[in-house]
Amino acid sequence: MSTGDRVFLARLAGIDVFDPGGDQLGKVRDAVTMLRADRQSPRVIGLVVELAARHRIFVPMGRVTRIEPDQVVLASGTVNMKRFERRSNEVLVLTDLLDRTVTVRENGQSASVVDAAMEKNRTRDWVVSRLAVRTHTGRLPRRRRGELFQVDWDEVDGLGVSGAHHGADALLAMLSDMRAADVANALKDMTATRRIEVAAALDDDRLADVMQEMDEDDQVSLLGSLADERAADVLEAMDDDDAADLLGEMSSADQERLLELMEPEEAAPVRRLMTYADHTAGGLMTSEPVVLLPDATVAEALARVRNPELSPAVAAQVFVVRPPQATPTGRFLGTAHIQRLLREPPSALVSGVCEKNTGRLRPDAPLGEVTRHLATYNLVAAPVVDEHDRLLGAVSVDDVLDHLLPEGWRDADRDADRDAGLDAQGAIGHG
Repeated sequence: MSTGDRVFLARLAGIDVFDPGGDQLGKVRDAVTMLRADRQSPRVIGLVVELAARHRIFVPMGRVTRIEPDQVVLASGTVNMKRFERRSNEVLVLTDLLDRTVTVRENGQSASVVDAAMEKNRTRDWVVSRLAVRTHTGRLPRRRRGELFQVDWDEVDGLGVSGAHHGADALLAMLSDMRAADVANALKDMTATRRIEVAAALDDDRLADVMQEMDEDDQVSLLGSLADERAADVLEAMDDDDAADLLGEMSSADQERLLELMEPEEAAPVRRLMTYADHTAGGLMTSEPVVLLPDATVAEALARVRNPELSPAVAAQVFVVRPPQATPTGRFLGTAHIQRLLREPPSALVSGVCEKNTGRLRPDAPLGEVTRHLATYNLVAAPVVDEHDRLLGAVSVDDVLDHLLPEGWRDADRDADRDAGLDAQGAIGHG
């Protein structure tokens, strides 16, 4: 099925998908991608997995930890069980691309696509890199009629986006390789119509990352341009503290409507965070730090902090607690920093190496106290506990910086980029 990290998708279809505990979740039915206006390989954003009773769901590629000849294994974490509904800009590789007629650019030969291979690029994203095609008619040097051979994605014509939407798709192609903060700056320079068009084309995780880099007013405006169901999906994909901050800028009626549309397990931590006052530890914290029980090993801790979805500040340490493990947890025992973990045997227990004397913050601690606490103990994140010493979450230095910087600092940063010749408007134009 694969060569190195290369996986042929037609052979992937139908194999079993397992969760980290070894339980079967379903079977692979397709892969989801978005075609580009240029000739670069399109990114595979996720798999379509069929559960019992033909219920199909979307699993982001970030959840996939291993692809083997007979199984796909997912990382730990929740999987959205909502029925998969393809968006207008999405392409199903097996459904839409197989049997498509293409032209081999080298010789003009007409051929049909019979398979597509995906592999990881330098940024560790999965992309559709090669195609297996079968020639149609005529004879060409070294190619017999009906011969099956492989070509790179950029060696064929006939699979690009339609010319009618070239402007928007070319823009999306440019944005695809930009950092979330740079995309947020680019959106600010666009017309309202083009901004909504781009937001509709981005997948939920990407749009969530971008919105977390936007000013609050721009976040509210963009979220309000989305259909309620899509807005709820994007809120689920955001960090819970950012989602709580965003909802806090909206009316009570809008808050409750969107929270009701979110999955209950995703909405619950957001609701808790919204009960805390702004500029307090509770209002700044995330309720999803890396939490482990005392019998977890150093190897398990290091595996958890390798999760690419974690921010550097959150991944810098793990918090050790008594059961239950989900926040609010059992009694907080201490913090184990990654530098200490790297110096310990993999089989050692985290409870034996965690630090117990770096202090704790109460959820009502004001911003000044949080800042002094982080500086005093040279921390990038600090535990927040309740009166019973249960861990509620962690407040990180990047959350504090967002509130310490002057209002409009993102605009000032954007102006500095202009002076350096990195003006997003000049690079991508207006819609």
